Amino acid sequence: MGFLESLEKNIEKAVRAAFSTGSRKRVEAVEIASALRRELDQEAFTISAGRTMAPNVFVVEFSDEDFPRAQDWGTPLAEELCDVVIKHARSQAYTLQGAVKVSFTHNPEVEAGEFRVHSSAQRTAESPNTPATPSGHRIARGHRDPEDEPTQAAPVQAAPVQAAPAQRWIPVLDVEGERFSINADSIVLGRSAEADITVEDTGVSRKHLEIRRQGEHFLAVDLGSTNGSYVDGERVIGRSELVNGSVITMGRTRITFRLLTPKGNR
Repeated sequence: MGFLESLEKNIEKAVRAAFSTGSRKRVEAVEIASALRRELDQEAFTISAGRTMAPNVFVVEFSDEDFPRAQDWGTPLAEELCDVVIKHARSQAYTLQGAVKVSFTHNPEVEAGEFRVHSSAQRTAESPNTPATPSGHRIARGHRDPEDEPTQAAPVQAAPVQAAPAQRWIPVLDVEGERFSINADSIVLGRSAEADITVEDTGVSRKHLEIRRQGEHFLAVDLGSTNGSYVDGERVIGRSELVNGSVITMGRTRITFRLLTPKGNR
């Protein structure tokens, strides 16, 4: 069982141990994992046909009030977040320039209950045992080399999913105001931090729905969710084909599937 999963299952106990101040919004580990995936997607850029670069170094800034909790989470969570980055990079066929690193720090400008993520792409190697500098208040440095990750069979730099020589469209998902590109044959959506796209909705199962590519077609496949999945108002029984503009409903969340024309083909 991963750190994120065990933390989510015992979140109420962890909250009581870490905080004793009212009921204000608290930063949760699953929110950080989701933010790192979004940061990868937003900062990724294509440098050649079939090759997309993404950041590999991340700094998460907490408020002064929330930073003690980040210290309690410590290196185990930072390393788990490295694994989240590696898994998402592989699922999207992103190329990383070096080892994945996640560290926590605090910033007095960040409001309580909020956090910020800063990312960069770095080639230079850095020892995971490098001590944190006290003046920077940086702690919990996680470090993972994608090529050494024992739970993965192939490095992030593995060949991307085979794409058509002249792509006529780019498949994307619009989820609650955020856009995710679909660069793999299978994308899982759900409430779990292990999902490729995390949907923070209590009506959504941990692994709720799969978007599956079959040639030039895309299918919505319900993964045995508790509340079911719907495409354009019709419940998904097994699977349902998606077309440009299809609206997927999971719990209270509406997701729009779109096929965008690449700029060069317009």
